Amino acid sequence: MSSKGSEAKKRQIKWRSDFDKSVVIENFDRRGWQEAEDDKDWHIYWATVGTIRTMFQPRGGIRLEDDQIVNHFPNFHELTRKDLMVKNLKKHKREVEKSKAPGQGYELDFVPQTFMLPGEYPLFVEEFQRCPSTTWIVKPASRSQGKGIFLLSRINQLRKITLNNFSLTKTQPTLSLRENYVISKYIGNPLLIGEKKFDLRLYTLVTNYKPLQAWMFKKAFCRFCSENYSNETAEFDNMFVHLTNVAIQKNSFKYNERHGGKWPLSNLRFYVESVAGTETAQRLFSDINNIVVQSLKAVQPVMVNDPHCFELYGYDILVDSDYKPWLVEINASPSLTTTTKRDKRLKLTLLDDVFNIVMQIKRAGKDPSDLIRTGGFFLLHEDQAAVSINTGFKSRSPFKAFGRSL
Repeated sequence: MSSKGSEAKKRQIKWRSDFDKSVVIENFDRRGWQEAEDDKDWHIYWATVGTIRTMFQPRGGIRLEDDQIVNHFPNFHELTRKDLMVKNLKKHKREVEKSKAPGQGYELDFVPQTFMLPGEYPLFVEEFQRCPSTTWIVKPASRSQGKGIFLLSRINQLRKITLNNFSLTKTQPTLSLRENYVISKYIGNPLLIGEKKFDLRLYTLVTNYKPLQAWMFKKAFCRFCSENYSNETAEFDNMFVHLTNVAIQKNSFKYNERHGGKWPLSNLRFYVESVAGTETAQRLFSDINNIVVQSLKAVQPVMVNDPHCFELYGYDILVDSDYKPWLVEINASPSLTTTTKRDKRLKLTLLDDVFNIVMQIKRAGKDPSDLIRTGGFFLLHEDQAAVSINTGFKSRSPFKAFGRSL
């Protein structure tokens, strides 16, 4: 083999993946990257969170080479496990409110009142008895795709998640659970379109935590329930009414396979402008921007900022009837399953742009401001050079309120 051929082979990017999702493999193939034959000889690894835990465990983990990058930070769960997310956001809110001057500071009221179970069970009981007519939503702290979630209007409904059959009363000091849960006030007045509840799925790429570098993908979308919304108690067990997860909705006989219950975010932008005005739409998207940035700042002090790592988060945001956005949860492994042709195009583009940015920053050592190709992403926030929010735009671009003209 010629010396040029040997050099080209040496420079060949080798990949590994724990997923067989077509959008991942197709992206690697389109780039001409080679699948690694050796489990140690690779340059980029699209790994499961389980692999990451093993890779970075204190004992028995592996030492990554300078030219290897992976798609999760070592303690990714600080933001994506529901109870840890709430804990970190509460702490961040206390610290910001303690340090800010009167009349200044960020808006941090974007998570519904939430208690962590079992630890905060006595506090929850106290709040429940203070407002007995409130509806709550109970979620396992570490599960996804809507698994194990239910609505609660009576405190004895917690019996279904306890280990022992005992009466759950105000005198019960502790709660013995099969796993950790969070319980939040249910947003009972969601913004409805076509009488259906929906949420937003946003993609945020973090290439560094210290300093923070966060990128927002422009082509977000809405996920709709397949059945009309109702807050009647009789419908509490009907998850086709209350949960937007595609994993749940696709089992409804009303699920539309043609569009998959998804709607481009640009359509929502136009809808809000038409029914509530440009100013309301502008404020809504600015508030969403704030949610993403503040949630990342909440975990910034505790994140292990390994230079080999990046993270693609899937943010789930609910908008209420007053056009206020609420953070529902953040996913470390947002679904790459495709349900429609449009969905596949979006996710192929998403990952292609992720790899463009990551390879320029992590392998070529470029500064975010010097990147040539960012595709559908724009720099949402960089410490000491934060993207300012444009409040005077007239564009019909859905993400103009995030601070960049598209």
